[in-house]
Amino acid sequence: MNNPSTLANLREVISENLRVQSGTKTDYIAVGTAMQDARLKQNHAVFARRGCGKTLLLHSSARKLPEGTVAVYLNCEDFKRHSFPNVLIEILTSIFRELEKNLNAWFGPKRKAKQMVQGIIEKLGKLRLEADIHDEAVRRKRVEEGSSSVNGGLSAKGLSGGASRKASQMDEEERSFSIHREKLQELDRWLPELKQAVREVFELSSKVKTLLIQIDDLYHLRRADQAFVVDYIHRLCKDLPLFFKIATLRHASTLYLDREGQPIGAQERHDYQPINIDYTFDSFDKTSRQNLAILEHFGSRVGMSKESISQLFKGEGFERLVMAGGGVPRDVLSLFLELLNATVVEEDSRIGKDEVRLLARINFERKIQELKQDSEDDQQDELIRGIYVIRQFCLDKRSNIFLVEERHLQQHDAWRALIYRLLDYRIIHSCATALTHKSVDGNYHAFAVDLGCYAHMRKLQGRFTEIDVSEKNAKDLMRSSPVLDLNSFDKLVATVPNDAEAILMAGQSPDEEDA
Repeated sequence: MNNPSTLANLREVISENLRVQSGTKTDYIAVGTAMQDARLKQNHAVFARRGCGKTLLLHSSARKLPEGTVAVYLNCEDFKRHSFPNVLIEILTSIFRELEKNLNAWFGPKRKAKQMVQGIIEKLGKLRLEADIHDEAVRRKRVEEGSSSVNGGLSAKGLSGGASRKASQMDEEERSFSIHREKLQELDRWLPELKQAVREVFELSSKVKTLLIQIDDLYHLRRADQAFVVDYIHRLCKDLPLFFKIATLRHASTLYLDREGQPIGAQERHDYQPINIDYTFDSFDKTSRQNLAILEHFGSRVGMSKESISQLFKGEGFERLVMAGGGVPRDVLSLFLELLNATVVEEDSRIGKDEVRLLARINFERKIQELKQDSEDDQQDELIRGIYVIRQFCLDKRSNIFLVEERHLQQHDAWRALIYRLLDYRIIHSCATALTHKSVDGNYHAFAVDLGCYAHMRKLQGRFTEIDVSEKNAKDLMRSSPVLDLNSFDKLVATVPNDAEAILMAGQSPDEEDA
């Protein structure tokens, strides 16, 4: 067995790097071209679920930029729930304050450059005060107009695309668009002057010729504000030596929208290139290798060989660990730390399938808490009810895999939005696309419900068909999995109890709920 002090060192180095902070020295374990792309003079959006290394990629790439290129970093969690347009003004202020802080190092002791950057910051401060006054005026105007709100909550009618709910949503979107556009007028008028000032600052520099603007966790901003923030940043960067690198959850973000024939934001492949660093069960071998490479990297930092790392597991232990973590490195490492302490150290044993199973539910609870923290208040109930329904369907059908017809995902906005949001929050996991069913026509997307939904339920043992996504024939077995269609979903929605969240957090089985 490994030396206890070595294992303690391994636990320490992983614990300190589970969540990346500014100034971290940990390297991003590069697979593919992600690291190269993050350093390029090109606009990019980095997409992945929470815990896949978006922040680490930004910080690690910033340390390896070519000469003449620098990066400023900001995290949108600092501006969570701030009102528009103040959130945009605050983001711009953060960018230019970071620039001011590094002026001497990056641009040299240029007095004019310092004065221009300070002038920009001062102007942003004045605009922020004006925005507060204008926002109050807009609120009064809306109260006088008696604006109505959209009915929330997940319902059969809502998922089936009910006309009245859709019309209300469209009205609210148009109202939001009009207000945002009105609030942006002063910032828009100032943009040419702002760009000219930035251009002159760079012309004064003999050291720095390119600035990368790293905007992390965009999904923390209000959904209605995101495209407007991206739009302004995109226009600021255009025709200047500035390039944005936005990191976010793909399905919890709106980087582009079209209103009244007017494009707002930045359009994928046209205005920015995507960097996808997510690893799913669609290619389990690749996902497993990525997670193993990360674990081996931390092992090497404390003097452990690859063989020593592999000796910590037995049988299907590591594959089951990757399944329990949904393939997400931070979840996998977090579970590994708990198992390392409880199994390897305390019991002088190795990590196997059964040890992982017992911890899966705890991780599932954490995911629900993160979902509540990250999602907007009016979406939380809908997401919780969606989790309950999908979990209930899988338990009723005694299957960890369910299929959704791709045609339905394309045609029903609310249905697609729910499924993809639950993907982002690692409640369900993508396993295969364009899959044909053995007895039903159509092309299907296969999903696995999280291991924490069922693995701990003893009453299901021997009565539950679990497809091991690590097996080579897994995708063929998925072709016989139950199909979750809109009718089945709507029927289950009607049965969701008021205490759905409590039942999910308690990890109860269907029999236990009735008891």
